[in-house]
Amino acid sequence: MSTRSKARKRALEVLFEAEQRRGDARAILRRKVEEDAVNPYSAEIVDGVLTQQDRLDEILSTYAQGWTLDRMPTVDRQALRIGLWELLYNDEVPDTVAVSEAVALVKELSTDDSPDFVNGLLGRLQRIKPTLLA
Repeated sequence: MSTRSKARKRALEVLFEAEQRRGDARAILRRKVEEDAVNPYSAEIVDGVLTQQDRLDEILSTYAQGWTLDRMPTVDRQALRIGLWELLYNDEVPDTVAVSEAVALVKELSTDDSPDFVNGLLGRLQRIKPTLLA
């Protein structure tokens, strides 16, 4: 697993924990940094997702046909937020990598149906990316 893949997984763990415990993701990240070394990219992802969460959720809610954010498994929701944040706001990550890494996260951590769902939704958003950034 690449360093960035591990950073994405750590970011997902932080965001997942914060949502499950109704806690502050930044505080959880700070605690994890104190406990052991955390890749700076994990912090960048957490901060980026939290900063853009309203816009990310608006887009996901609009384009997730037949699904509300609340109905999605928490892991899927967080992986989608991470993938969409990378897709829209991190020019260092190629679009195809953002999508494939989000799919890899749910393949490892979520349901059997999750990879197809995440791939389909992020793939669609990748195709319409210019309209989302307008």
